[in-house]
Amino acid sequence: MRKWYPMALFVVAAAASIYAYPRLPDRVPTHWGVHGQIDGYGSKWMTLILMPLMVLGLWGLFRVLPTIDPRRENYARFADAYDLIVNSVLSLLVAMHLLIIAATLGVPINVSRVAVIAVGLLLIVIGNVLPRARPTWFVGIRTPWTLSNDRVWERTHRVGGYLMVIAGVLAVCFAFAPPEVAGPAVGVLGAAAALGSVVYSYVAWKQETSR
Repeated sequence: MRKWYPMALFVVAAAASIYAYPRLPDRVPTHWGVHGQIDGYGSKWMTLILMPLMVLGLWGLFRVLPTIDPRRENYARFADAYDLIVNSVLSLLVAMHLLIIAATLGVPINVSRVAVIAVGLLLIVIGNVLPRARPTWFVGIRTPWTLSNDRVWERTHRVGGYLMVIAGVLAVCFAFAPPEVAGPAVGVLGAAAALGSVVYSYVAWKQETSR
């Protein structure tokens, strides 16, 4: 994706907030429970301004990280993958922002289901590009074993990518289960993919260092 994409996301989020502000009540839903019911509210002003600013702030942070990373030269080796990860994360935030606005305006939409699908798709996208990541201190599966051995990094990110894609596909499938099942399932799947990647990094390190 092109460099202008994050700014376009910010403009979309800000435009949605400006449009929705006079049409929303003073307090708007900000969280839905495991059964799909609203269980959290926030002020209209804070809700509408927070997400556009978060998108802008994260974009700035993601642009700064490569300049302060001790292994900054590696970012050029997976620049396209890095941009895709950044843009995917920012896209999820804006999608959640639009989802909350739409639901509050009365659009008939299953918030829990759409949110689970969005998270599942994010896992699939990141899982597909994760094997292209090169050793850095800020991006990727950073364990003592991956950071100490580039071969372990490559092996771990290949396996971690598979695990994330599997978790994402299963998450999308669980989106059509009852809300009290779908929400916890996504958390478990994400944690399992992360834990599996960490465990495998140690196993790969043991194999590499014993040769």
